Amino acid sequence: MAGTVEQKLAEQGIKLHEAPTPVANYVPFVRTGNLLFISGQVCFDPAGKLIAKGKLGAGVSLEDGAAAARGCAVNLLAQVKAAVGDLDKVVRVVRLGGFINSAPDFLDGPKVLNGASDLMVAAFGDKGRHARTTVGVASLPADAAVEVEGVFEVA
Repeated sequence: MAGTVEQKLAEQGIKLHEAPTPVANYVPFVRTGNLLFISGQVCFDPAGKLIAKGKLGAGVSLEDGAAAARGCAVNLLAQVKAAVGDLDKVVRVVRLGGFINSAPDFLDGPKVLNGASDLMVAAFGDKGRHARTTVGVASLPADAAVEVEGVFEVA
């Protein structure tokens, strides 16, 4: 039976899929004490297809970028569930770090990352409010438009 957080996600049409496996020499998450660090998640959908490919400000719209960031957040939550078994064990979303595949003059990276931040608040309420960094980058794996990493406090 799904917990409260997964029920909130389901009300928004989101069903968590199996957590993506790493594509290189790293682990998807590390827990130390009550902190859970989730490796960067690119914007793959459950079928393994990129939600948005290419650069923001050069072919990828702000709306598509925000949808990609939301997809990254879903992948983060799938990793959290794989790590602790139940999203209701999240005490707080501590921090998100977002990487936006950007054209040199694209300045709206923070608006793109709102796609991930808004999902965390929708899922966890005030516990989903977090510190955040958004960085524009020259490229991302598979030419993904967005990648997001996260730190969660868990029980």
